[in-house]
Amino acid sequence: MTEPAPHMTPEQFRQHGHEVVDWIADYWTRIGSLPVRSTVAPGDVRAALPTAPPEQGEPFADVLGDLDRVVVPGLTHWQHPGFFGYFPANTSGPSVLGDLVSAGLGVQGMSWVTSPAATELEQHVLDWFADLLGLPASFRSTSTGGGVVQDSSSGGNLVALLAALHRSSGGGTVRRGVEPDRATVYVSAETHSSMEKAVRIAGLGSDAVRIVEVDGDLAMNPGALAARMERDVARGYTPVLVCATVGTTSTTAVDPLAAIGPICQKHGAWLHVDAAYAGVSAVVPELRGLQDGVEWADSYTTDAHKWLLTGFDATLFWVADRAALTGALAILPEYLRNAATDAGAVVDYRDWQVPLGRRFRALKLWFVLRWYGAEGLRAHIRGSVALAQELAGWAEADDRFDVLTPHPLSLVCLTPRWPAGVDADVATMTLLERLNDGGEVFLTHSTVRGSVVLRVAVGAPTTTRAHVERLWALLRENHDWLAADFAEQAAERAREAAARAEEQSRIAAERAAAEAAAAQQPASDAEPAAEAPATVSAEIGVPVEAPATQDETAAQAAAQEQLPPA
Repeated sequence: MTEPAPHMTPEQFRQHGHEVVDWIADYWTRIGSLPVRSTVAPGDVRAALPTAPPEQGEPFADVLGDLDRVVVPGLTHWQHPGFFGYFPANTSGPSVLGDLVSAGLGVQGMSWVTSPAATELEQHVLDWFADLLGLPASFRSTSTGGGVVQDSSSGGNLVALLAALHRSSGGGTVRRGVEPDRATVYVSAETHSSMEKAVRIAGLGSDAVRIVEVDGDLAMNPGALAARMERDVARGYTPVLVCATVGTTSTTAVDPLAAIGPICQKHGAWLHVDAAYAGVSAVVPELRGLQDGVEWADSYTTDAHKWLLTGFDATLFWVADRAALTGALAILPEYLRNAATDAGAVVDYRDWQVPLGRRFRALKLWFVLRWYGAEGLRAHIRGSVALAQELAGWAEADDRFDVLTPHPLSLVCLTPRWPAGVDADVATMTLLERLNDGGEVFLTHSTVRGSVVLRVAVGAPTTTRAHVERLWALLRENHDWLAADFAEQAAERAREAAARAEEQSRIAAERAAAEAAAAQQPASDAEPAAEAPATVSAEIGVPVEAPATQDETAAQAAAQEQLPPA
């Protein structure tokens, strides 16, 4: 008889669920005492795991124990108050609880009929966010477009391109596929790499990508965009999509949407706005001006899982014309047919994304919004921006650092100054590694105009002014230590060079003296006597027996002397 599976009962789940929540709360309490970046070496985590899976179930306490023994040492702690790398990847209590409820419900939200609440709550929450961010009316579910939660802005960029190709081809891509030799896609050198990846996935290939020049602030140059599009159209190409960025990854540069939009409209190109990091800042009215011209956008993406206190994955994606999106992605096999879908009365989110299945992601967004409220979210954004601007002010007043401008949000890019003769990029990367190895903070870098810069991204919920002050102190202390070390190395090299020069001068003087002495010696002294019976040592002036005489006997020597002259 087959033994039943050892399912966790509701009461066991209640007990162990409390233990897990306690563990997470304890982790959040002690996270500041842990090194931000993991210190394990490659393979350490796997070496701590058994080679074979367990044959029998194990006590839940053992699983929790291995979280501390195996998992935590191998984590880089993104919720740490000293985490200033990449962009923030916020989570929060209400987000975690919303995810827990979603996991506990275990529903599939691929179609309206599979869980009507999953679809309609998502529609409603995305409409709320469209209002909070000041997005155009066409992005509302009650208009021609609507919003959906995607897995990432990388995925959002891909579906935007697929919708653009569908519209550009009049639906032809569904039947015939893409025309890679005709379609063109426009980005800047600062556009996120996921856009080029989307171009490859869509079947266009990287040759379809046009890289538009940027201005002095690293934002896309509208004049250069217009010129490139004009040239391509004249050569028979079809501009399909322009990806404009609000808050580029390296520096948070902002492409001028108001100037780019009319250019896209003139050529029939889809304008996609990638605001993955910076878009959520528009919940703060005074920051909304960064995306002036967003009304020109055909699609828009921003990540609540970066800076808006919602755990990954929670990308908010809107489209102005949902028919182009669903036209590119919809497919209806018989096993998914139902009366509500056939009547056209509902939205089936499976047609708004690449995968079929989808989690109930809207729950955590709903939890976050209801816990914080709009004002709580604004307070978080404002607080991060204020800390970043204060750091920028300190650096601008310090002769050891330059600040890359502009820096309108919570990212500050710093260029350390180094003594003449020091390789600045090597020195900056050395400074970065010293900071990260110390364990108190974690930063990342980028390259701007060919030079390495340090990126400081403020945004973790636990980061306070004291943590930013500590970061600033560490930046200065480590810069000073390295600058002093570089100066000592330079001084040592100078001492070694001086010693070499002195030695070369001494050798040259001795050689000159020897040559002068040889020139003054009489010619008779210069030639040794022919009858000299032995070689004279040049070093000490002592007669030395020649090798041929070393083995002669006295008799042989006398016989040699009696020989007649030759």
